Amino acid sequence: MTLTETQLASMLELQDSMNSKVNPDWVSANNNLYRAIHVEGVEAIEHHGWKWWKKQECDMAQLRMELVDIWHFILSAAIQNKHGNLALAKMEMLAEFTLHQKSVHFENQYYVLAQMNLLDKLDLLVGLATSRRTNLALFESLLLDCGMNWMELFKQYVGKNVLNVFRQDHGYKAGTYVKIWDGREDNEHLLEILGVADLDADDVRDALYQSLKARYIVVVQGQ
Repeated sequence: MTLTETQLASMLELQDSMNSKVNPDWVSANNNLYRAIHVEGVEAIEHHGWKWWKKQECDMAQLRMELVDIWHFILSAAIQNKHGNLALAKMEMLAEFTLHQKSVHFENQYYVLAQMNLLDKLDLLVGLATSRRTNLALFESLLLDCGMNWMELFKQYVGKNVLNVFRQDHGYKAGTYVKIWDGREDNEHLLEILGVADLDADDVRDALYQSLKARYIVVVQGQ
């Protein structure tokens, strides 16, 4: 199962709209989106746990959210690489999906995805990002290892997109936004809201936005 053309087109449009909210000329700004993928990948590794000298528990919920964040930047890079042309970005991504790759070529070596564990795949994602590359087969494999599929990603992406818009509307870029709500990050509150929301509803984006706003108002008023 993969993304439908409609779902992919919808996410590319949402991402372009979000990026334009931050900077109307975001494409020409040519920000290093692969650096963002790199950093988010490292954060995913931290949530997974990698320190062999101490006991660590994998925070799968946060790891999944990191994958959603990474997907934002994969979409952005696809758009940027096509100079803002969403249709061309969609065509290139759909073409890559049809390849059904089983391995990834990186630094003169083929990495067979079925033979890799989750942590090694995250390492590979970070390495590719350092080389200004992404790979949809690798990303899909990461989703599956984290108990997700493309439909789950689509739903969580819409939720995180709403949160990003909410952040911008409430002073994120200006530095006045409060990210910690009642001792927890807004991401964690979003996960709770997504858990009870009807993600198939036509007004899901507005419903999610209003749920976030209701919680945020309590935080702001309490300051």
